[in-house]
Amino acid sequence: MAPDNEREKSLMDLKLPIVIVDELADTLVKSTGILDFASGEITEVRYQGYDVERNGFPARDADYDFTSGTLSNGTKEVEFGIRADAMAARYSVTPDELLELKGRAAKLFAAAPAAAAAVAPVAKKTPARRKPVA
Repeated sequence: MAPDNEREKSLMDLKLPIVIVDELADTLVKSTGILDFASGEITEVRYQGYDVERNGFPARDADYDFTSGTLSNGTKEVEFGIRADAMAARYSVTPDELLELKGRAAKLFAAAPAAAAAVAPVAKKTPARRKPVA
């Protein structure tokens, strides 16, 4: 396989952790998951402080409004829309949203994380030269 094809394949196999927020009328349901950049599928969803067994999939709730996601790099974030399939109880990103997200994510990860940028290397002090004694 040629190097360009390998690089393209690795980009297509990219899976990144994301934060998911389901917005209900009076509640935010937060979870984490893994976004597959090749397919737009979101897997390994883990809810934080929400019992999905007892309360059901958030998008099935009568007070459900929408779902969004956040991709982070250091202190910088990119927010995007997520499609919640209430019938299948699964999350995904639409092809149009995924295409836009790929461009925004590339910019996000091309920049150094803000935390790393804040720690600039310290310049070495050069010793002061003494004036010759006459």
